[in-house]
Amino acid sequence: MKLYLIAGEASGDLHGSNLIKALKASRNDLDLRCWGGDMMEQAGAKLVKHYRDLAFMGFAEVIMNLRTILNNLKFCKEDILQFKPDAIILIDYPGFNLRIAEWAKKNGIKVFYYISPQIWAWKQNRVYKIRECVDRMFVVLPFEKDFYKKFDYDVSFVGHPLLDVIHERKNEEENFRQKHQLGSKPLIALLPGSRKQEIARMLPLMLGMTDQFPEYEFIVAGAPGQEVSFYSAIAGMSNRKIIFGATYDLLNYSKAGLITSGTATLEAGLFKLPQVVCYTGNKISYYIAKRLIKVKYISLVNLILDRKAVTELIQDQLNIANLKTELCLLLKDSNHLQKLNREYEELHQKLGGSGASARTANEMLKILESASVEPPPQT
Repeated sequence: MKLYLIAGEASGDLHGSNLIKALKASRNDLDLRCWGGDMMEQAGAKLVKHYRDLAFMGFAEVIMNLRTILNNLKFCKEDILQFKPDAIILIDYPGFNLRIAEWAKKNGIKVFYYISPQIWAWKQNRVYKIRECVDRMFVVLPFEKDFYKKFDYDVSFVGHPLLDVIHERKNEEENFRQKHQLGSKPLIALLPGSRKQEIARMLPLMLGMTDQFPEYEFIVAGAPGQEVSFYSAIAGMSNRKIIFGATYDLLNYSKAGLITSGTATLEAGLFKLPQVVCYTGNKISYYIAKRLIKVKYISLVNLILDRKAVTELIQDQLNIANLKTELCLLLKDSNHLQKLNREYEELHQKLGGSGASARTANEMLKILESASVEPPPQT
């Protein structure tokens, strides 16, 4: 059986890799080909294109890179036709993947979608294309099933795969500190994002806190696929520690975090890390998005809980003064921390149990195996 997977970001690479492991655990005859990253390749898929060559964020950035995006789409379609998969598995990354889904449907290729695009936030009209082109949607946020139900589209809620990833963490803080040559100061995690453009915007602001809290050690979580030299060129990075490949350990052992909006905010929440959610972007892209986005929050923690559990500093609100105020609360206000811990406990409960990757893999294979069974001849 042949499967073709497409992920366009670091989080998609992580969840795609765990899905690949679950698929291979169920069947040993799978031929897997993917767009993704190092983790999907290590899990056993043939990597065609790395996500670091695919990620363009924001309206202005997409327009500036339109030729590259169109060339990638053309190449992807040609590669799929040559591979002749039994199904395509699309992982989030909607701008690219929904175009592939529409094309695949016209070409008679079965389409699974794992981790829904955030169409409940904006571009809700995309639900009609999904309903038409996607054979089965697998969602990981509890409110998404009800959202799709409003549009008469039944989807599978499989739970969030991060619960499994975090549960499997087995490490000790002492080993972590020794491995990365860290001192004894308490740690503060800086997660400026995974794309170059957002890292270049977010990291200098985050580094502005280092002089404000000299009793803490600020550690930058390096994004997969980015080079040390890229971080080193950013103002304020002199003598700052960058750690690659250990973001979850950093979240686990830090006292607080400054986290760029995205999946990382949920990851920090599941580690029960006190956090400030940060976002600033291209002004044109931001003001267009502000007019279109239909949700009250940008953090997945707040969206899932449907209230402000963690502070969000967005665009002009993201400045040194506000960052210092919010970080002081996280580090020094015990009542604030107790309330936040209660919010995180509820977050865990809402996300369902463990085993999301296995449930998704089993349902996908069941659908494919049922489709491959020939009906009995008519008499």
